[in-house]
Amino acid sequence: MSGVSSAVWVTLCALCGVCGGALGRALACRGPAPGELPGEATFLALRVAGLAAGSLRAGLTRGSARRAVRHLRTLLGTAGLVVATNDRVLARDGTGAPPDEAVLAEVRAAMAGGRTRLARAAGGDGCGVVVPLTVEGRTVGALAAYDTEIGTGLVRTAAEVGRWMSGQLELAELDASRRRTLEAEARALRAQISPHFVYNSLTTIASFVRTDPERARELLLDFADFIRYALRRAADFTSLADELSCVDRYLLLEQARFGDRLRFTVQVAPEVLRVDVPFLCLQPLVENAIKHGMPGEVRVVIRDAGPEAHIWVEDDGVGMDPEHLRAALAEESSGIGLSNVDLRMRHLYGQDYGLMVETAPGKGTRIRLRIPKTRPRAVPARS
Repeated sequence: MSGVSSAVWVTLCALCGVCGGALGRALACRGPAPGELPGEATFLALRVAGLAAGSLRAGLTRGSARRAVRHLRTLLGTAGLVVATNDRVLARDGTGAPPDEAVLAEVRAAMAGGRTRLARAAGGDGCGVVVPLTVEGRTVGALAAYDTEIGTGLVRTAAEVGRWMSGQLELAELDASRRRTLEAEARALRAQISPHFVYNSLTTIASFVRTDPERARELLLDFADFIRYALRRAADFTSLADELSCVDRYLLLEQARFGDRLRFTVQVAPEVLRVDVPFLCLQPLVENAIKHGMPGEVRVVIRDAGPEAHIWVEDDGVGMDPEHLRAALAEESSGIGLSNVDLRMRHLYGQDYGLMVETAPGKGTRIRLRIPKTRPRAVPARS
């Protein structure tokens, strides 16, 4: 079991119990097929459950229900199956289910009672079992299975499949919640673009209008490109090349302001330029380096590390007190943006992918960022 996490192992065991009971009921009736390999029934059950789960992770919608309903009916081995909310039938498969209005009446009753209930099938020929589906304590819909006979085994199996479906729908809700959180954090980071930076940039550009009009024009274009990028339509991801272009314009504007007091170098492995990175993950780190490294040099180094891109942003300035750093990373409203980047990295990739900071008073600051080349699951594409 060394290659399987405990969470995955528990999930597989649970699915074996739920799905094995469902398919096992049908398989037990016919007995082992000639030449059937040991454990093949469990494999088939897990296979079918996986096909249904992929659709259910999109939430309870007409499209997801239609993609999953055939696999759900295979799991239960019933003549007919319906997935519905309290106001409409989302999908049906097989035969034996009554018309939509009759199904909805049974679904509403099951949802109101919050428990599994028996129902009559079409024309009184056969029976049904209706199982409520819940997400975070809210009843969002129901699974209705129909067959010529409804025994205790089928009722229990349908209830277990309903609980498993509810678990998949809760995971879908978590995915959606995570996306909303990431979008909110990206909006918050945009709001953190310092008004002082905007004011200082425009003041610097104005200072060149008379003495060096061509440079003033170039800086104004750099400023416009930076603002356009930072305030563009919300997206979780962008290419590393685009993120570096934003950082380059930011550094040019800051260098125009500080002159020889600010030096910077950027070293990038060309093979990682197409890697997708979280939107606005570098600029706040460079801003922090300038804030704490002036006067001095800011260095951005990006290397290819196999399955990851490794990014360092470092300065040779006054450094930071470790206690102040911990407070900055813990404070979500911190204007320096470090906490925002750290939080988004942990949300996207896991706790091991937060910012790694080396600093001490008088020793400068070095921030390391690890970006997996494979985008995390359930994150929308970059714009």
